Amino acid sequence: MRIDPSKCVACANCVPVCPMGAIYIDPAIKRATINEEECVECGTCFRGMSQEHLNPTMVRTIRKLAKTFLFRFEPEPDVCPTAAFQMNELQMPRVVRQVFSDPVVEHVSTGIKGRGTEEVKTNDVHPRVGVGEVGYTIEFGRPGVGVRFRDIQEMTHALAAMGVAFEQKNPITHLMVDKKTGDLREDILNEKILSAIVEIKTTIKEAPSILETVRDVNKRIDTVTAVGISTKCDEAGEDKLLAPILDEMGFSYYRAKTNMGLGRASNPGAVKEEAHDEHLASVR
Repeated sequence: MRIDPSKCVACANCVPVCPMGAIYIDPAIKRATINEEECVECGTCFRGMSQEHLNPTMVRTIRKLAKTFLFRFEPEPDVCPTAAFQMNELQMPRVVRQVFSDPVVEHVSTGIKGRGTEEVKTNDVHPRVGVGEVGYTIEFGRPGVGVRFRDIQEMTHALAAMGVAFEQKNPITHLMVDKKTGDLREDILNEKILSAIVEIKTTIKEAPSILETVRDVNKRIDTVTAVGISTKCDEAGEDKLLAPILDEMGFSYYRAKTNMGLGRASNPGAVKEEAHDEHLASVR
């Protein structure tokens, strides 16, 4: 993202709009400025503000007169009075910031916009998690914190060392140069994004060691994580296998989503038996 200094009038309306706090008024040049290191190219400032087209010279003159005579002349909140914001033409590696942060940009690897993953929410149609298995979605960076790929790699390294299977349709998996080690592309490691999700799958017996590993890595990385776990419920819609493990480990969790299996299976490998309820819990 770029702010045209010839148009900016330093009204500061854009400062609170940025979810990363990357926009500030530079007192030396009296213009709004973007901290390039903290900007995740999410486009919130560009699309989240009404872009008016007032003459910058006129606005600056009125603001200067207002200051002289001690009265205020400020644009409405969430309005850029001079349309000073411009979208950049981004190249690798910086473009990964945009594809993971801007909800209207499509991932080439998945064809899905935003973070580019359906997670296990469609498990009743595309059975990623079977009976006796646990699916994990490890989300980094939300809300309003962000994450650098080097911190994501810290987690994928630890998980890969445990022999987990990374979800093939996940964008983070597509950025791995070695799925056995969890190594991501070296050129993107310092790039910061709004959020990302790593998806893995294990047996229920492995759940305690996976959750302990995630908890341990979380202490070493500079971001916030949230873990979603899913498993097949029994015919009565109950989870009598995973929930006791979470209780014993002292995790606070809640039943966030139950898929009823009402979708029509569209893939040849779909389960033949009637779809069971899917239990999706978020662990904090």
